[in-house]
Amino acid sequence: MSEAALPVTEDDGPLSRWWIRTILIVMGLGFAGLITITLLSYQNAPPVPAQVVDAQGGVVFTGDDIGNGQAIFLKYGLMANGSIWGHGAYLGPDFSAATLHSMSAQTAEFIAQQRYRQPFAALPRSQQAAVQGETVVALKTNRYDAATATLQLTDPQAATFHQQIGYWTEYFREPSRNGGLKADLITDASELRQFTAFVMWTAWASVAERPGADYSYTNNFPYDPSVGNLPTSSALLWSALSLMVLLAGIAAVLLAFGKFDYLGWITRGHQVHPQLLPGKSSRGQNALVKFFVVVALLLLAQSLVGGAVAHYRADPGSFYGFQLERVFPSNLMRTWHLQMAIFWIATAYVAAALFLGRSLRAEEPRWLAGWIHVLFAAFALVIGGSLLGEWLGIAQLLGRWWFWFGNQGWEYLELGRVWQYLLVAGLLGWFGLLWTLVRPRALAQQAVRPIVQMFLIAALAIPVFYVPALFFGAKTNFTVVDTWRFWIIHLWVEGFFEFFATTVVALTFYQLGLTRRNVALRVIYLDAILYFLGGLMGTGHHWYFSGQTNVNMALSALFSVLEVVPLTLLTLDAWDFVRTTRGARDASGKAIAIPHKWTFYFLMAVGFWNFVGAGMFGFLINLPIVSYYEVGTQLTPSHGHAAMMGVFGMLAIALMVFVLRQTSDDMRWAGIEKYIKVAFWGCNGGLAMMVTMSLFPSGVLQVWDVLQNGYWHARSLDYIGSERSRLIEWLRLPGDLVFILFGALPLVIASIKGYLGVRASESTTER
Repeated sequence: MSEAALPVTEDDGPLSRWWIRTILIVMGLGFAGLITITLLSYQNAPPVPAQVVDAQGGVVFTGDDIGNGQAIFLKYGLMANGSIWGHGAYLGPDFSAATLHSMSAQTAEFIAQQRYRQPFAALPRSQQAAVQGETVVALKTNRYDAATATLQLTDPQAATFHQQIGYWTEYFREPSRNGGLKADLITDASELRQFTAFVMWTAWASVAERPGADYSYTNNFPYDPSVGNLPTSSALLWSALSLMVLLAGIAAVLLAFGKFDYLGWITRGHQVHPQLLPGKSSRGQNALVKFFVVVALLLLAQSLVGGAVAHYRADPGSFYGFQLERVFPSNLMRTWHLQMAIFWIATAYVAAALFLGRSLRAEEPRWLAGWIHVLFAAFALVIGGSLLGEWLGIAQLLGRWWFWFGNQGWEYLELGRVWQYLLVAGLLGWFGLLWTLVRPRALAQQAVRPIVQMFLIAALAIPVFYVPALFFGAKTNFTVVDTWRFWIIHLWVEGFFEFFATTVVALTFYQLGLTRRNVALRVIYLDAILYFLGGLMGTGHHWYFSGQTNVNMALSALFSVLEVVPLTLLTLDAWDFVRTTRGARDASGKAIAIPHKWTFYFLMAVGFWNFVGAGMFGFLINLPIVSYYEVGTQLTPSHGHAAMMGVFGMLAIALMVFVLRQTSDDMRWAGIEKYIKVAFWGCNGGLAMMVTMSLFPSGVLQVWDVLQNGYWHARSLDYIGSERSRLIEWLRLPGDLVFILFGALPLVIASIKGYLGVRASESTTER
C-alpha cells in the first residue's frame, strides 16, 4: 500500500505498457459485448403490431395508437409518476403491472362464468385452481402473427382494454389517488384511449411467451402468479454463478494488493511539497467560484424539491393545507429533483476541472477569465431554460413543441431535445477550453503529462458519451429507448463520470504533494480496468426485464457483480485518508498542517457511501433473482440516494470545498470553515437518516409485499397509501430537515462568503 518499497528513481520513470494495453483490452471486450447487446435489442424488442384485433377480427386499436400513447405517457410526465416494466418513478403504480393484473382478473372471471356459470370468487378452491390454470394458458399464448403484423386479443383481453380506459380516466382525476398529479390531468377521450393502448401493449408483452421460449418478452416480469409470471430458471442460475465471479474477482484483486505494495492512493515515506498554496489563486480561478454558488443553490433547491416529492408519497392530497399540485405537481417536482442533481454535480466537476487545469500552467492566458464567464452564461442558459421548459411542458403550454423545448419525458433525460443539443455543445466547449489550458506545451511541469493525458481522455468522454441520449424519439420502441437510456444513466454517470472523478482526485492529490506521479497513475489505471471490466457489460443489469433476452441477463449478471470489487478496495485506503487529515511531517519531523482537512473529510465520505450505497445496496439489487422482485420498489431509491448523493454528490462538495479553500486566505477561510464543518455532518447525517429511517425499511417491506401479493399490489396506491407506508414516509422528514438545514443551507452560505471574499480581494488588488 505504500511507495516506500520502491527506489525513488523508479517512481518517476515510465510505467509498464501493460497498464494501457490491459485497459484497451478490457474496454474493447466490454464495448464489443455492450454494442452486441444493444444491437440485439432492436431484434429482440417486443413487436409493436400494426393492428390489434379482437377474437372476431374487429380492430381494437392500432400500432399508431400504441406509439401515440407512448408519446402521451411522456408528454404528461407520467414516467415521473409511475413506471413501465419497473422503470420510472414510485409515486404511482407500475402501469404495465396494473393493467396486466386487471387482464388476469377479467380473464378468470370470463372463464368462470363460461365454464361454471358463477363468479370466480364464488367457486370452491379446486375450481378456482382450474380456472386459474386456464387463465395462465390463455394469457401466455402468443397470438401475434409476424407475417401480417397483427395481434389478436381474446374476448376478455379486449374487454380489459375498454375497461381500462375508464380506469385511467378516474386515475388522472383526483390528486389524492394518483400521487399528486394535477387534477384532471388527461381528459381528452382520444388521448386516454391511446394511452390505454400503450399500457395494454406493455401488459401483453409482459405475459405473452416469446416465440420459441417458455417465458415472456420481459422474462416473466412483473411477478404475478395469477398470470403465470414466475422467475425464470435463468434468473436463478445466473444469480448463483455471478456470486462465484464476485468471489473470484475480490480474491484476484486482494492478491494483487498483497503482492504489489505500491498500489493505493497516498504515498508515504516522502516529504510533502505542495504545488498549490491556499489564497494564491489567479483571476481565472477566482472567476470559477461563482459556479460553486450555483452548485450550492441547486443542491439546496434539489433537496427542497426532494422533500416535496417525499411529501407527495406521505400525503398526496394536501401540502400542509395547500394544494401544491395546482402549481407544482408531483411529476414536475420529481423531474426537477433528478435534473437538478445532474446539473449541480456536473457543474461542480466542470468548474473544478478548469480550476485544476489552470493550476498546471505557470502563467494564465489573458483570455481565460472571459471564456469562463461565457461558459458560465451557457450553463446558466441550459440549466435555467431546461428547468423552465420542463415546467411549461408538463403544464401543456408548449403545444407540439413539448418534446423539443419542454419535458421530453424519459426518466433522467427529461430536458427537451434542444436543451440536450446545447448541453452537448456546452460540454464540448468546456473540453476545448480545458484542452487549451493543459495541452502538453502549456504545462509548467512535463512530469505531470501522463496524468493530464488521462485527465483529458476522461473529460472528452463526458460530452461524447452523452450523445446516445439523442438516438431516440418519443415513439421509438420502449425496449430500444430503455437500452440507450441506460447508456446515459449507467455508462455515462456511473462509468465515465466516475473515471473522470478518479482522474480529478488523482490530479488534486498530485498537486497537493500527497502522492507521486506514478502512484496517481497506477490508481487511475487500476480503477479504469476495474470499473470498465464490470461497468461496461454490467450496464445490462438494468435491462433484465425490459424486453431483452437471456443473452443480456447472462452477460450482465456475470459482469455487473464485478462493479463491487473496486468498491471493496476503498476499505484498504480508508486509514490513509484519516492519517492525511491529521497532517504530514517535514524533513525535520515537524508536523505540517494540511489546509484541505475538510476536502479529505468529504473524500472519506465518498469512500464510505461508495461502499455502502453503490457496493452493499447496489449489489443487493443487481442480482437477477433479487432485481426480479425489487426493481421499482423503494430499495431502488435507497441505493440511488446513497450512491448518487453519497458518492457523486459528496465528491462534488469535496471539490467545492477545495476550490473555496484555495481561493481564500487564512483569515477569510476561518469565517467559511465553520459552515463547511456543519455542512459535512449535516449532509452525511441527514443522508444516513433518510436511508436508515425511511428508504431502506420502506423498500424491504415493499419487497415483502411483492413476495406475498404480487408486484402489482406492492406498487398499487392501496399499498403506497396504506397507513404503515405513509408512516414510514413521514419518518423521512427528520433526515430531510437535517440535510436541508444543516447540510445544503450552510454550503450556500459558505459558497456566497467565498464568492464575496474573492470579489473583495480582486477589488483591493485593482486599487
